[in-house]
Amino acid sequence: MNTPLSPAHELALIDAELIQLDARRGYLLARRDWLLRLLAQPAAQVQRQPQPAEAPSSKPGAQNVLLTLGAVLLAVAALAFTLVSWGSLGIGGRSAVLALLTAAALAAPVPLLRRGLRSTAESVAGVGLLLTVLDAYALHAVVLSGTDAVAYAAGAAAVLSGLWAGYGAALGRLRLPLLAAVGAAQLPLPLAAAATGADLAGAGWALLATAAVDAALAVAVARRTVRVPAWVCAGVLGGAGLAAGLAQSLVDPGAAGPALLLAAGGLLGVAVAWREPRASAAALVGGLAAVSAAGALVPAEAGSVWWAVAVRVAAALALSAAVAVAVRAGAVPEPVRRGLLRAGVGVAALGAVAGLAAVAVVLVSRAVVLREVWAATTPHPGGPGPALVVVLLLAAGALWWPAGVLPRPVAGAAAVVCAWAGLFVAPVLLGPAPAAVFAAQLGVTAAAGVVALRAPARAVGRGVAVAAAGCAAAGALNVSLAALDGRVATFAVLGLLGAGCALGAAHRAAAAPVRAGCAVGAVGYAAVTVVALGALAGLAAPWCGVAVLAVPAGVVALAPRLGRVRVAAEAAAAGAGVLAVVLAAGDAPVLALVLALDGVLCAGAALRRERRALGWAAGALFVAATWVRLGASGVAAAEAYTLPVSVLALAVGLLRRRREPVVSSWAAYGPGLGASLLPSLVAVWSDPYWPRPLLLGGAALVVTLAGAHRRLQAPLLLGGATLAAVAVHELAPYVVQVVGVLPRWLPPALAGLLLLVVGATYEKRLRDARRLREALGRLR
Repeated sequence: MNTPLSPAHELALIDAELIQLDARRGYLLARRDWLLRLLAQPAAQVQRQPQPAEAPSSKPGAQNVLLTLGAVLLAVAALAFTLVSWGSLGIGGRSAVLALLTAAALAAPVPLLRRGLRSTAESVAGVGLLLTVLDAYALHAVVLSGTDAVAYAAGAAAVLSGLWAGYGAALGRLRLPLLAAVGAAQLPLPLAAAATGADLAGAGWALLATAAVDAALAVAVARRTVRVPAWVCAGVLGGAGLAAGLAQSLVDPGAAGPALLLAAGGLLGVAVAWREPRASAAALVGGLAAVSAAGALVPAEAGSVWWAVAVRVAAALALSAAVAVAVRAGAVPEPVRRGLLRAGVGVAALGAVAGLAAVAVVLVSRAVVLREVWAATTPHPGGPGPALVVVLLLAAGALWWPAGVLPRPVAGAAAVVCAWAGLFVAPVLLGPAPAAVFAAQLGVTAAAGVVALRAPARAVGRGVAVAAAGCAAAGALNVSLAALDGRVATFAVLGLLGAGCALGAAHRAAAAPVRAGCAVGAVGYAAVTVVALGALAGLAAPWCGVAVLAVPAGVVALAPRLGRVRVAAEAAAAGAGVLAVVLAAGDAPVLALVLALDGVLCAGAALRRERRALGWAAGALFVAATWVRLGASGVAAAEAYTLPVSVLALAVGLLRRRREPVVSSWAAYGPGLGASLLPSLVAVWSDPYWPRPLLLGGAALVVTLAGAHRRLQAPLLLGGATLAAVAVHELAPYVVQVVGVLPRWLPPALAGLLLLVVGATYEKRLRDARRLREALGRLR
């Protein structure tokens, strides 16, 4: 019969239905017996006859608990009898008691199954299985006490496994004997290996052989009770065996034993995946084991660690190629193909990660040149040697080759990164002359840049372009860092890389992000080159900052012609301006000059309509330049710093009010007035002299009158508040003197009188306050 279900799934459904039928049959048989007894009794007794229990569910809960507890109690009793009361019996008595109990426990499930009491039969069968274990123990303790305990346990486990399997097969409907047989079958070979004192490889062979038996059993037997535990045991013991082989290969590299064990594990995994369509994970493990077997053959010599990694990655590449050829010939099932390709890619990825980490260490070690620039020390970093280059190049091929394992953009990007890393670090590890190292690394960097510029716009091309652009940027930064060891190398490398970035920014067919990155690089290299020229000319760092401003000046001048890379170039120019400020930070007068020049550049850029917002930056830079210059000149008066800001802010507010009359006075004049009045007011309270309060009071009076005349709320309130505060400051000493002369009862009396007056005229004062609020609200 053809059904849409797989044989294993259909078999599981049939087993579940049989369980349901067994439970129903048991209930019907009990009901039939009760009805027969009911018909055979008088009518008076029939009324008093209790009804039978309800039908058990398909998964009885309380019944199983009771049966399990009963079986446990019987097992405990049997164990106590064996350990405690055994010595009080003779040889014959002991044999008779154990034989009788074991035979009774093993025979009892037969009639129980006939009556439909399967759960009870399972519990009793469990007691019988436990008694067989006690029989084996008793046999060793009495008859075979001279034999090795571990060896005897191995043999006993094998015999018990066979007996339990036969017993379960004979009864058919019991699951516990078969489960116990599968569990006991895991012990003979590992115990035998332990008894013979085998090493890790020997233990691995025992575990692997047991796993092979489990896999064969799971494939051959269709019953779920056997298949599931057999698969689980095969996976656990097979993994343990491979782990033992891998550990032995690390302890004894180059030995054939661990490599043979790993190869056997690989064959077993592939065979399982070939036979079982849903076991692609077995092919994955098998592929990993085969690759590890190849690496285990590398002998333990100097520098062999990376060569071992290279052999494993080469094996992964060969495995992927072989699978690809076999797939084209139609000789490999899909689970095997998928698992083996994943194994190859996984090994290649691990090798790539390890190799890239080693490359990062080698390249970062070149930063030692920063201790003394232009010292011509040419330090040789050493490192893992050419094996690392081989690892990375093989990993690039192994990651790119397999189709369908990694997304093509990811695979392309990973391959580009590995290939670039191998080629870029190769000159450093091989140790030629510095000029040759720089030439080779510049060539690799240029090649990565060309790939980034010319990669197609498809998904794969985008991944390759992004990876190549990142590699080109990393290579340019690293070779620039290394070039600081010599003057000629510095200017040659900076010039070539700057020119290359400029050409890349001008390449119109490239992706917009790549062109933008090239524009940033061109501006950055130009700024660094200016700094290097200034250092070569003997300029101090602050004056080098002044020279750096030539780069953003050029960007501002060429901005209309830069096209799509204009934003990136202007952002890099802003970074160059920040670099100039940092360089000039140690000299206040030069810093003021740099800030002023930055303001001029921002003002020049703000002449374009789309860059109007830079006018605010220009104003802020001019103010900052003024403040720095005043501070450098020793000016401590707050007004010298605040008045320029106020004048600019008030001028901007006036222009805005003329263009938009609806703008409130707070938005137009509030910032400008507050920038001068508030700091000066704070300074007045700590100033013991009279000129500042007089000038501030006069200015506040003018502002207040102007606000009242123009009906502007902000000048009126800010000027009035400032004028009042100055008046309080000036009158406070005299008020304190007068209060000190008055009697102590007079201030409370005056306060009380004031409250009485206010309370008596409360309504009038409230109306006055409302009119005042309305009058202020009418101001702009």
